[in-house]
This record gives sequence, C-alpha cells and structure tokens, in this order.
Amino acid sequence: QVQLVESGGGLVQPGGSLRLSCAASGSGFSINTMGWYRQAPGKQRELVATIARDGSTNYADSVEGRFTISRDNAKNTVNLQMDSLKPEDTAVYYCNADIRRAIGLYTYWGQGTQVTVSS
Repeated sequence: QVQLVESGGGLVQPGGSLRLSCAASGSGFSINTMGWYRQAPGKQRELVATIARDGSTNYADSVEGRFTISRDNAKNTVNLQMDSLKPEDTAVYYCNADIRRAIGLYTYWGQGTQVTVSS
C-alpha cells in the first residue's frame, strides 16, 4: 500500500515563507509526476505546481516566481518552497503523485495540510 504524508503547514504573516514536504511510503512502486494542489474555502481544488520525474516543472500563474517545487527521486519526496506569501494563498494544500505499481498507474493524494497567511 502507498501513502503520501505531508508536513510543514502553519500560520505565517504576509510576505513570509513556508516549506511543505511530502513523502511517499510503501514498496513496489515508482513515481511519475508529483505535485501540489490547494483548495480554499468555497473554491475548487486547483493546481499549484507539478514536477516530472526528469525535473521539469509547471506552475500556476498565481504562484510563478514565488513558489518552487522540487523532488528527490531516491527518497520519494516532493517539496514546495513558498515565499512572498499572500493572504490569497490561504488554503489546504494537498500532495499528489502518479504512481506506477505492478497492477497499473494510480493517482494518490495526501491528507492535506493547512496554510494560513494572515497578519
């Protein structure tokens, strides 16, 4: 069984920084694309950033230049460095991974971690 476990959320003032981490646990799998999504109250879940196994990245326009996604393929981890945070970045952030197992390709989600940007 594969699980994604997130950490690093919290409360930060506008202009501050936070770093989110996500680790995939289990055995017998390989990970293709990993990413971060977020969902604010009353809104749909939206893409924040993704990173392919080769390191190529994709960012939402709203976070381009402020957030940086990275991964460690050996450790099956993905990180999101968030700088210059704004109140509109407040949301629950979810880790996402496309994981290949012997029985097929599946999409997994973490449990979510709250990020609150407020003074």
